[in-house]
Amino acid sequence: MTRPRVLVAGTGFGRAYLAAFERADLGFELAGILASGSARSRACAAHYGVPLWSSVAEVPGDVDLACVVVGGVMNGGPGPELSRALMRRGVHVLQEHPLHPDELVACLRAATESGVVFRLNTHYPHVEPVRRFIAAARRLVARQRPLFLDVTCAFQVLYTVFDILGQALGTIRPHGVDGALAETPEAPYRSLTGRFAGVPMSFRLQNELVPSDPDNYSHLFHRITLGTDGGHLTLVNTHGPVQWSMRPHMPGDMKDLVRFGDSAAPHLKVPSVEHLGPAQGASYDEVLRELWPQATARAVAALWDEVRSSADSRGHVQYHVALTKLAMRVSEACGPVRLRHPQAPPELLAASDLLEAPA
Repeated sequence: MTRPRVLVAGTGFGRAYLAAFERADLGFELAGILASGSARSRACAAHYGVPLWSSVAEVPGDVDLACVVVGGVMNGGPGPELSRALMRRGVHVLQEHPLHPDELVACLRAATESGVVFRLNTHYPHVEPVRRFIAAARRLVARQRPLFLDVTCAFQVLYTVFDILGQALGTIRPHGVDGALAETPEAPYRSLTGRFAGVPMSFRLQNELVPSDPDNYSHLFHRITLGTDGGHLTLVNTHGPVQWSMRPHMPGDMKDLVRFGDSAAPHLKVPSVEHLGPAQGASYDEVLRELWPQATARAVAALWDEVRSSADSRGHVQYHVALTKLAMRVSEACGPVRLRHPQAPPELLAASDLLEAPA
């Protein structure tokens, strides 16, 4: 059986897509790389043994699918133009986020006119711990009504957190932002309140950026807590762990007991915090070598499933237009991004650094 041939455009974050082709379980063939011809792009093409193309015109006609990992107007990149040009040639496109709403609509128009499938990929919902959180959240809201959301994220992944929430809750509306709380000078986070899928939400955004190193200096990527009557589910960090914390509730028989510990209530025997999956988050070596390539492989496979089912792109794009506009409202409410210029890299600590040294 012939494997679908895939083009990867861009070798920045595109390297996470390229690494997916080293996985034995990926049923796709890397056809080539579309990039500007930098030393890094040439090295990537040589490593994977594929051609390097510098324009869409050079791409052969046997490419089935393109992963366009090049930004749009919000990042100063030509990604949407590449996507539209490829779709006009009959290539199905997986475009890495973020895009402006106007760019999403233009890509939808190109996909419809060309009879191909277009999908926007926010990456993180395909990362294993986030998938675990989403699956658990769906089971939770099927049993109990969600009461609150507590969300923290970095500016660089602002848009993606709303896709995670949308998938976890199964809907996005009604949603809105009430406004940002008063700013605390020098604090890395701006706080605001609002609703997502009708659930009251407190939101903290690390609204700062280091221009010389824009991909670094986030305190964390995503932290999400979803609360119900029975307890709360937390994605502690993007790459895990996922925790369930049962709500503290003292049983009725306790008020007449001499000792608190004599209560026979069964729920007192349940751990107050339990892990869903590994108790530790993945190391960043594991993230880069395993979790991210696994996630991009899942995204490619999901797009191809849509292609085989002749899926329409309209509902998908409408969903992402709504999320993009919400992310833009949050950004506007929090004000201009504060630019930081640290003099030296941060001192990174492990948990072992915080433990008391053995005597």
